[in-house]
Amino acid sequence: MSYTIFESEVAKVNDILCAVNLLTWDSRTMMPPGGVDARGKQIATLVGLARDIATGDRMMKAIESAGADTDGDHLKSAAVEQAAASIGVLSRIPARLVSAAAELKTNAQAAWKQARSVDDFAAFAPWLERTMEMQREIASAIGYGAHPYDALVSTYEPEMTWAKLQELYGDLQKSLGPLLAEARQAPPVRAEILDRAYPVDRQRAFSSMISERFGYDFNRGRLDDTVHPFEISFTSADVRITGRFREDWLPGGLFAVWHEAGHGMYEQGVAERFTRSTFTTDFINLYAVGGSSFGTHESQSRLWENRVGRSRRFWELHFGELRSLFPEQLADVSVEDFWRVVNAPRPSLIRVEADELTYDLHIMLRSEIEAGLMAGEIRVSDLPVIWRDKMRSYLGLDVPSDTLGVLQDVHWSSGMVGSFPTYTIGNIMSSQFFASAKAVPAVEAGLDNGDYAPLKTWLSENIHQYGRSRTPMELLEQATGSPLSTADYIGDLKRKVVELAASNLAAGDEPDLLA
Repeated sequence: MSYTIFESEVAKVNDILCAVNLLTWDSRTMMPPGGVDARGKQIATLVGLARDIATGDRMMKAIESAGADTDGDHLKSAAVEQAAASIGVLSRIPARLVSAAAELKTNAQAAWKQARSVDDFAAFAPWLERTMEMQREIASAIGYGAHPYDALVSTYEPEMTWAKLQELYGDLQKSLGPLLAEARQAPPVRAEILDRAYPVDRQRAFSSMISERFGYDFNRGRLDDTVHPFEISFTSADVRITGRFREDWLPGGLFAVWHEAGHGMYEQGVAERFTRSTFTTDFINLYAVGGSSFGTHESQSRLWENRVGRSRRFWELHFGELRSLFPEQLADVSVEDFWRVVNAPRPSLIRVEADELTYDLHIMLRSEIEAGLMAGEIRVSDLPVIWRDKMRSYLGLDVPSDTLGVLQDVHWSSGMVGSFPTYTIGNIMSSQFFASAKAVPAVEAGLDNGDYAPLKTWLSENIHQYGRSRTPMELLEQATGSPLSTADYIGDLKRKVVELAASNLAAGDEPDLLA
């Protein structure tokens, strides 16, 4: 009986947070501009209520009693222990700060969206100042060791610190620099292919078709337009994805959708028995989510986007279908042309449009800025200049506007300081998971013939179904036999560079399957 009461209290929190997710989805897809102020207050009220229930006396008593009522069930014990630990961290953050941060998020997102549209960082700066003040206050409340950034990073990726990230980034940089230099020696690609006019409705049709083949269930999901693509769920029965489609930039209408579909399949794959439970509730961030961590979540999105969606075999199989939708635009394009152009290093101002070899440099740049902001070493007013300097240093690019620079990401307006590093962690994990999955003959055969069900099944059985019942490192080691390591990721990038340098199809030739 005691455990049932505990389950009921957790379910209340999860229900409220799913309602918050729904309001958030609406605010970023459908809500009219005039609804911002009221929506911010609505979300703040619900988040405050979720915190009150999570940290209230009834929950504390339920946790205490449930601990003695698990009947030796390791999952029940884990649920109680995990809830107790996470709520313990949440309890350190004052209630007023939780509600204020929730309300600020909605208003700051609206301000960011407007500032981004007119290239006006000064209009957004006061909102970012308030956000950073709150994030520093939250970090102090949570507590940290060597650096204030540690407190925030660890809420997205357990046990991760700024020192560990710097070590990880340093390891990657040793390989990325030489690989990027080598890749630039490859034969030039036809970059203009991607800038042609591709009607958005057909981009949507193709990316949706492939997402469904990958395993994203549209009966439990949908695809909508937004300024900055995201995935969000309200239990595994309703998992929604978004995209940003531009007629003159085809990759955005393809790879970004498959990225979000990867997130969506993770949430749809969480075991039904974990619905409305500890294992689908992030108590610290007060977020209804089934993924074990943000990095684990990113491993799934990046796996489908890059390990599958940018592979040579994928395009050998599916380029003909893409060309049937865009016969005029792709009439003079071979599968080799297309595969090369969507993989070649093409340093970009925009993170979500970056190639694999430069993507992590975008993450390192943002992480350094966030760490500096948290430590008080960087002022918000200086961000545009610092951003330009770092983009020139890391990628050799001059940033022409703040819209294409410091204003491009939604994360800071959402208060998600500390989440950027999880993209690189996800990249690394994606290669480890993919290598282990491909060791299964059925998975390898499926990838070769366009049957993605075996891969989806492997991911569901080894990762998705567990929700938050296993830690990221438990999932990784049990699925791959190894701890977090850059070896597989660097290996994947090296193989891609070698492939880009080779010319496996004679100019003008097409595989028979595209005839």
